[in-house]
Amino acid sequence: MTREQGELVDDRTGFSEASRLNPGVAHNARVWNYWLGGKDHYPADREVGERVFGMFPNIVHVARADRAFLGRVVSHLAGQAGVRQFLDVGTGLPTVDNTHEVAQRLAPESRIVYVDNDPLVLVHARALLTSTPEGATDYIDADARDTAKILREAARTLELDRPVAVMLLGILNFILDTDEALAIVRGLMAAVPSGSYLVLTHPTLELGGEANVEAMRFWNEHATPPITARSGEEIARFFDGLDILDPGLVSCSLWRPDLPEIGAVPTRISQYGALARKP
Repeated sequence: MTREQGELVDDRTGFSEASRLNPGVAHNARVWNYWLGGKDHYPADREVGERVFGMFPNIVHVARADRAFLGRVVSHLAGQAGVRQFLDVGTGLPTVDNTHEVAQRLAPESRIVYVDNDPLVLVHARALLTSTPEGATDYIDADARDTAKILREAARTLELDRPVAVMLLGILNFILDTDEALAIVRGLMAAVPSGSYLVLTHPTLELGGEANVEAMRFWNEHATPPITARSGEEIARFFDGLDILDPGLVSCSLWRPDLPEIGAVPTRISQYGALARKP
């Protein structure tokens, strides 16, 4: 990337980042931001977001439960598990309590690398690159499929011979071919040592998600990138060879939930989540 007259320009294409945003077509990162109550979205994103919400109102709960899961799992990793390195692939637009904020709050020396290929996320990368003086953050503009580039550039910030938490939250559902999605996970996990972790969430039509069928069909016809749901059995394959921590592969809202009130029961949502350790 180079900067021309204040704009970031992609050296490979010659197009500015602004020209790649295409505000007329709804995009997942921006619609997700809309559901989370953020401000980084366009009318097309809000229109599709509202239509999907009308078909599947629980989508807002899914978005917020996924974000809350991130906070709980990173808190566990940076706290009890003692992890100090995080590779967050498919990070999306920054909101509150991003991975580096949660990790460095507990362990200021934590090092975080974010990965995304959405041009709007790149525009906002500076918001992701804040860090404590003791730690570090970096951002890689790469497709999740390009694991070689991700690992090569992550090595600028992370020591890949020490444990790394590989985070794939709500990203593999955009890899429609399951074998290709499995190859991404296996490539990333093969490059990190014993004691590393895999954090993953993925939408499903199970767990009450059957009503999401029409919403997903509408999304794939009117927004980008296309999305697919997977069953719990299919998602469990991503953890082959790893030790899944309690409570296992569950609705991410039920993964070690924060219960501020005695007797409170979290709402089950149609998004699986799990944390696993590489033996």
